[in-house]
Amino acid sequence: MTLRQKIEQEIRERGPIPFSRYMELCLYDPKLGYYSRNVEQFGKAGDFYTSSDVHAVFGRLLARQFEEIWRMLESPTQIEILELGPGRGLFALDMLDWSDKKFPEFFRAAHYTLVESSPVLRQRLEATLGKHFRSGKASLAPGLKPASSRRLSGTAETVLSHGYSHIVDGTTKELWEGTALQTEDLLQKHRSREGTTSAVPNDISISRALAPEVPIIVFANEFFDALPVDVLSSPGELRIAEKDGQLFEAWHPASAEELEFLDRYSLHPEAGERVEAPLIAQRYISQIARAINCGVLITIDYGYTRNEQLAGRHRGTIAAYRQHSVNANPYEAPGEQDITAHVNFTSLAGAAEAQGMHVQPLLTQSQFLMGIGEHNQFADAFEECRLAQERAKVALQLKHLVTPAGMGESFHVMVASKGINPPKIAKLSGLSFGKTKP
Repeated sequence: MTLRQKIEQEIRERGPIPFSRYMELCLYDPKLGYYSRNVEQFGKAGDFYTSSDVHAVFGRLLARQFEEIWRMLESPTQIEILELGPGRGLFALDMLDWSDKKFPEFFRAAHYTLVESSPVLRQRLEATLGKHFRSGKASLAPGLKPASSRRLSGTAETVLSHGYSHIVDGTTKELWEGTALQTEDLLQKHRSREGTTSAVPNDISISRALAPEVPIIVFANEFFDALPVDVLSSPGELRIAEKDGQLFEAWHPASAEELEFLDRYSLHPEAGERVEAPLIAQRYISQIARAINCGVLITIDYGYTRNEQLAGRHRGTIAAYRQHSVNANPYEAPGEQDITAHVNFTSLAGAAEAQGMHVQPLLTQSQFLMGIGEHNQFADAFEECRLAQERAKVALQLKHLVTPAGMGESFHVMVASKGINPPKIAKLSGLSFGKTKP
């Protein structure tokens, strides 16, 4: 059975499914999902690459920042570094090897926990980080599998009340269009609706390798952009239906949680406009914040803020990627292409703050890395260069990480802390670029 057939079967049995459920199946189905099939999609020869694929300096700079956090905490005898979605483990390897070489005291105190759900990626991690697993320096934790945003109980919940579109050959053809309810009508209708199923899972948990009282650094690089999102428009919530072997877009009345999200961030989609509701990401960040008694969360991803959305930007950010090319049709080749949505940093920050975390002002990746590397002129990148040609190559790779033409301005960094004096965190080198030195 192909993944498309599996999706169609679920729709026939349960009725049209939320887009978040479709995205979950495409990415995380245990056998047929994009991240479960193989690891060939990673790297420059695959569908996408991360900062760690560019050069080891990314992991080395973060090792320097992690060590600085450890010293800020008065050099505890133990500290846990927990990475969400570590992929092939290149970042972990670079960070641990550089720490062992440059920061031996920090390295002795550190334990690296990798949170990964994909069996094939867990096997790759064991191979990449073999020496660190054997020494007990690193360990694998159960993956934070993105549970479906809605538990469907039958077709009664999924009446095609506003119309649907037929998706075929990369285009969308309107087959039927009823009278679309405007967002304000939906708000009035559903504010009083009772018995709505929760729009976010309740069973997400963080598995730590060390005791809860041990300080922790949670690191997430390009993790939240791959979490399933719900899609909202003026007719309500997007669902995926099936008819005669074809997938269709259908609209269903939005849930109370989705409407509350629109209210909170003043996002009322116009007719034909779509916005993503990152309800699952909010649940993740809440659970992560609860698991931290004393520690720091560092999230790096491409995304936006509420102010940017209110200005009319970053609406409808879902995209599919295959071999470094973007595909506007996420319904093409389920399980064979990556599906992402830009990260709503304002909603992430709000969820973290609700659980007692203090969130620092958002930075670009360029500002963050420049802040870490400027005091030693990025010696971490050039230390192993012996020839001028080697230095020139590394300089180009570093430029790709920090300049607007590369990844420097498109990626943002959110740093949040708990159990630590916020002014101390604000003095971290990664948060200090461009600030006047005392």
